[in-house]
Amino acid sequence: MTKPPHPLHGLHLHFDCASGIAGDMTLGALLDLGVPIEVVGDALELVGAGRRRLSADRCVRGGVAAVNVTVATDGGLDGLPAHEHDAGHASGAAAEHGHHEHHGHHGHHEHHEHHGHHEHHGHHDEPDHTHLEHGHYDSGHAHPPSHDHGGHVHYRDLRQRIDGSQLAPDIKTLALDIFDRLARAEAKLHGSTLETVAFHEVGAIDSVVDIVGTAAAWAYLAPRSASCAQVAMGHGTLRCAHGILPVPAPASLEILRAAGGVMTDGRCARELCTPTGAAILAATVTHWTPMPTGRAVAVGWGAGDLELTDRPNVLRLCAVAPVLERALAPDPASGLSPGLSPGLSPDLSPDLGQEQVWQIEANIDDMSPELCSVALEAAFAAGALDVWWTPITMKKGRAALWLCALAPAAQRQAVMAAILRETTSIGVRCSPRWRRVLDREIVTVETAFGPLSVKVARDGGAVMNAAPELDDCVRAAQRHGVPAKEVMAAAMAAWRRLAERA
Repeated sequence: MTKPPHPLHGLHLHFDCASGIAGDMTLGALLDLGVPIEVVGDALELVGAGRRRLSADRCVRGGVAAVNVTVATDGGLDGLPAHEHDAGHASGAAAEHGHHEHHGHHGHHEHHEHHGHHEHHGHHDEPDHTHLEHGHYDSGHAHPPSHDHGGHVHYRDLRQRIDGSQLAPDIKTLALDIFDRLARAEAKLHGSTLETVAFHEVGAIDSVVDIVGTAAAWAYLAPRSASCAQVAMGHGTLRCAHGILPVPAPASLEILRAAGGVMTDGRCARELCTPTGAAILAATVTHWTPMPTGRAVAVGWGAGDLELTDRPNVLRLCAVAPVLERALAPDPASGLSPGLSPGLSPDLSPDLGQEQVWQIEANIDDMSPELCSVALEAAFAAGALDVWWTPITMKKGRAALWLCALAPAAQRQAVMAAILRETTSIGVRCSPRWRRVLDREIVTVETAFGPLSVKVARDGGAVMNAAPELDDCVRAAQRHGVPAKEVMAAAMAAWRRLAERA
């Protein structure tokens, strides 16, 4: 079954987090972009949360019209066991979470009940949940904090619920990625393990709705990439079950640290970025850079709970289509005159589906090979599309390495800076290149190992290549105790049968 067509399918998405981010804000922005709420509701039904829990309406924050998402937290998750809180349970992870992330974000409840994070970003107005139990509240939150701890839902049970559901593989993969980032941060902070991490029951409901809903909406749009220049974190303190904690919240900071996220204070004395918001960025952002050159096709706004005094309490998500540069209009920063762009043939027109990228390179003969992977990752983090090393021989017969990276025009300077910073080279070269990229789509096929994703590349209507998604196949192989190559073969056979019937 192919993904439903949508005008924004396969574009680039850019996060503008000037007022931070929370789970509900992200979901609101995706709905505002045009994702049907039924897409989210159907996913919630498949994990036992129920579409009835989700409601969305339009509001105005600081003069900006946005979509406000709210979550009904009454009752539990269908069939998911809730346990009474045990003070000795999970050194901190389960005991402090219950993430109630009501993003008044900046009105964020300062009552952080460390676990069970109810993430209603006053800022974001929605329970961001994932502080496992962080009953996160921002001081200005629109909703008063609850002191009823109630039951707790173990993260392992929550993960099993999602992993064993009938969610499409791409939705399931992203949802589990986001949840895992939250759980790993919590376990590290509290000196516990993933097995002992738990959510306050209300926080678990919030988390499932925000995370599974966001994963479903993201998979529906299937962006080719995503960027964020920086996320405002806020400053000050917040109150939790263990006393006073600094802002940024420890879990949010740890999640972004692990992902190499770019942070800024945001000049706001409140918690602006909730753990769920941080985990969504960490799992979806491919380039921590300013918005790339392109054409803005659509803009979505997600609302936080509260009004901020100095800015609209909103998250902006922009869908961007690439703009192809013509050979006679090179990047001004290149210093090249029109008509003198090396490597660009004047008969290559954007109408033929080519796009311009920059090849950045350096010859290096005095650097430890141990640092090669560091430089490679730094270039990717700066926005490179591809990076590779090639053994070469330089002057005086010296064995050396040739480092090459491809980058869009908007990320060229950042990639050059990363290479100069992380290698011993004292200079880099760059030249424009044309490239052509085939249209791609993800097709879900049914196999004896469960639903699997196959990436299909097309040139117009002709299929040029099809390949199973490796991560899906590896997980399925582990679940069934078979080699990954067997699962991949089954996925390809299922796709061929599906293609033959089309």
